[in-house]
Amino acid sequence: MDIPITIKPVTDLRVYLAEERTFLAWIRTGIALMAFGFVVARFGIFADERYPIQLSLWLGAALVAIGVTMNLFSLWRYICLIGELNRGEVVPRSVSKQGVIAALCLALLGIVMSIYMILVVAQPPNTQRAHLASMPADIQERG
Repeated sequence: MDIPITIKPVTDLRVYLAEERTFLAWIRTGIALMAFGFVVARFGIFADERYPIQLSLWLGAALVAIGVTMNLFSLWRYICLIGELNRGEVVPRSVSKQGVIAALCLALLGIVMSIYMILVVAQPPNTQRAHLASMPADIQERG
């Protein structure tokens, strides 16, 4: 009597370790974005602007929010993938939605910063002096 034995395929340890490396890479990227956002918000990269603190604060907060969101999504994805590996339900993967969303958000933020730098920061020196002359005296003294 031949009784068919169904053996559940055992997932190779290398697959688990690859998932963990990918998870840690996403976490490092999220932490780097949060750190850069803090630097932008704290030290104000737009020092020649009339209201540099507000613009830098908003840009820094956006970077921190993207980093936090990236870390949360990477945790969720890691937990789901490890659960699938444990159940032997590994299916072919498609493009990482998390990676695409992060890339699009960062590209949009980069485009906005580039436009700002071209239009405001890269003004001819005479235009910047005229801009400084129109500032209140207390702001000029600090700069």
